[in-house]
Amino acid sequence: MTDRASLALRISLIAALFAGPTLPVFAQARNFTPVTDEMLRNPSPNDWLMYSRTYDAFRDSPLAQINRHNVKDLRIAWVRGLAEGTTETIPLVHDGVMYLIAPGGFVDALDATNGDLIWEYKRPFKNPQLASAERTKALAIYKDMLYFTSADGYVVALDARTGVVRWETFKTETQNTSGALVVDGKVISGGTCGRGSDTCFIEADNADTGEKIWRFYTVAHPADPGFASWHLDDNSQMMASTWGLPGSFDPARNVLYWGVANPMPDQRMLRHKGDPDGTGRSSPADLYSNCTLALDPATGKLIWYYQHLPGDDWDTDHTHERTLARVAFNPNPKFVKWINPTVRRGSMHDVAAMVAEGGSVFVLDRDNGQFLWATPFPYDDPNYILSNIDVTTGQTTLNWDLVFKHPGDHHVLCYWNTRSYWPTAYHAATQSLFVPYIDNCRDLTTNGPGVKGGWKVIPRPGSDPNALTGLARINLSTGETLHFDIGRAPSNGAMLTTAGGLVFHGDMSRRFRAFDINSGQKLWEGIVGGNVSVSTITYAVNGKQYICVMTGYNPKVPELSAEVPDMRTPNTSNAIYVFALP
Repeated sequence: MTDRASLALRISLIAALFAGPTLPVFAQARNFTPVTDEMLRNPSPNDWLMYSRTYDAFRDSPLAQINRHNVKDLRIAWVRGLAEGTTETIPLVHDGVMYLIAPGGFVDALDATNGDLIWEYKRPFKNPQLASAERTKALAIYKDMLYFTSADGYVVALDARTGVVRWETFKTETQNTSGALVVDGKVISGGTCGRGSDTCFIEADNADTGEKIWRFYTVAHPADPGFASWHLDDNSQMMASTWGLPGSFDPARNVLYWGVANPMPDQRMLRHKGDPDGTGRSSPADLYSNCTLALDPATGKLIWYYQHLPGDDWDTDHTHERTLARVAFNPNPKFVKWINPTVRRGSMHDVAAMVAEGGSVFVLDRDNGQFLWATPFPYDDPNYILSNIDVTTGQTTLNWDLVFKHPGDHHVLCYWNTRSYWPTAYHAATQSLFVPYIDNCRDLTTNGPGVKGGWKVIPRPGSDPNALTGLARINLSTGETLHFDIGRAPSNGAMLTTAGGLVFHGDMSRRFRAFDINSGQKLWEGIVGGNVSVSTITYAVNGKQYICVMTGYNPKVPELSAEVPDMRTPNTSNAIYVFALP
């Protein structure tokens, strides 16, 4: 270490002592290898370096020590309890160290073989309530720094060895719920909006210094080509956030793909001076809400966009990850409702696929956003939020029958948070996207004269109450879908696939399971202490493979528990569970 570097380290440690954010200050992760751009593009099978392991959002691991034949022998390797509070995080693992966001706004570094604490960073929130409601879904890692998008609107760079703050930069009053993705030396993050359109954006910051490089505003500003879609002289109080999972990145094309949530206020009448027809019924409307955005990661410039739902009236987000796969175009009309007839059958496409909270599967060509196919998910229903897609152009039209046209109106819309913010997984060998789902809808009444508005989540009308939930294996080439693990336990958990031929998933029943990747047959089950919340990953240390899952509270637990009250899911039980073969 040079004298200058040694002095800088001593200064940062002294500053940490006075600021008091880390305990213990001088503990450190040993044998740390700085994370390079090449490592992010081609990670070691042993590591889990971003929220879905790879830029393409596959959540598929090449590890195969745990496989279909021996998974029955899986046992708990270690457990670590966590403080009360919200937990929606996905851990990272590098060089045998696990990094995670713990409830209360902590960032912990743990020995990934036994859960022992190496260091802990505690964010000194001015408002303690922010700490208890911390909802950031992912950390990022690059070089020797860990990046935490904290609930008070800051991006914080921590020394990955010690937890000492290296820099921090304030974005806005966003709650930073999304997390970050590092691309070519830039920390790219989204989050909730604060107040008004100027607080709704995706931002890139210099990974070394925190200096802002660019912002892309997700509510089109007056100088933007999407501004006219609002049909407003002033849309400065309108919002459309990127609160969910981070985006995906295609290194070959050098394109970033990011999803945007619904426009706010939620109802069209509230956004458009009481007129539900104040914006388009077909896309584009209220851009860039409910869009897939293709951005230049160097500049933040828009390359193309595709709007999945125009002028949303129901808070049905189309944010979260886009899966970047390569498949042949062979959609099966038995499984797929809308198919582009101008695309040659069997032609190969690099696609961006997504599953919306509002119950849709979309597959787009990621070169230009061309519509390939889409279908309602998990089933079609008269209360589905889209009435049509022009299969040649991809233009979407919302279901006007469900739009709130007068104060006090009542509608049931399908779907509602059918997959929410728990990540999907893609297994390239079978061309299969694995998705947890809940077959539920939203019963919604708006405020009106003599009418008190409100909403609740209900099973889809006419559906089987014993088949409320399940997992789906969707072939991204054909659209053919296999439903398995069908039951009544709602999911909050991420999907994970492995080269061992396994799919892992856990739900609110406290069950964590492994399934055969081809048949969906259950091969193993473990019982944990509470609701499985997002999280699931796999990694290896010293030649031993581990499966990690976290349990605990998140804001969807009360909402989903109301649908299945006899499940009595614990509202706390925050912990990390790690499994391995004996």
